[in-house]
Amino acid sequence: MRTATVLSALTAVTLSVGAGSVHAQSATIQATATVLSAISVTGTNLAFGSVTPGVNKTVAITDAGAGQFTVTKAAATSVALTFTLPTNLTFGVDNLPIATWTGGWNNTANNAAAATGFTPSAAATTVPSGGANLWVWVGATVSPAVAQVAGSYSGNVTMQVVYL
Repeated sequence: MRTATVLSALTAVTLSVGAGSVHAQSATIQATATVLSAISVTGTNLAFGSVTPGVNKTVAITDAGAGQFTVTKAAATSVALTFTLPTNLTFGVDNLPIATWTGGWNNTANNAAAATGFTPSAAATTVPSGGANLWVWVGATVSPAVAQVAGSYSGNVTMQVVYL
C-alpha cells in the first residue's frame, strides 16, 4: 500500500509540474506599405505637317514633329507602357492610313537621339527603374492616296503608364 501511495503522490507532483511549466509564446510583426507618387503624363502632338497626295511621309522619333510624352513618377521605379494607336487619321468620313509606328524612351535625359527604341503597341513595353522623369517619343508613317481628299486629318494616340 505504501508503494501505491508513493506512486500516486509522485504522479500528482509530475502532473502539476508538467502542467505548470507550459508557457504561451508570441511574437509581433509590423505591417508596412510605401505609397508611390501618382504618375503624371503630358504630351506633344505627332505632327506630319503638309502631306502630298500619293507620297508617304514619315516622322522619326528624332524629328521635330515627333510625338512626345513626358512622364513624372516616383524615382527608382519601373513602369510599363501600352499604346492605343489609330490605323487611320480621319477628316469627316475620309481616312488617311497611318502605320509603321516607332518609339523610343529615355529615363535619364530629354534626348531622343539617345533613346532606347521600341515598337509602340498594346503589348506592354517595360521601362526599367530610373529617375523621376521619363521621356517617350513616337513616330509613324502616313500613306495618302493619289486622290486623297484635302483637309486636316487627326487621330488619337494614347499611352498608358503603370507601375510594375
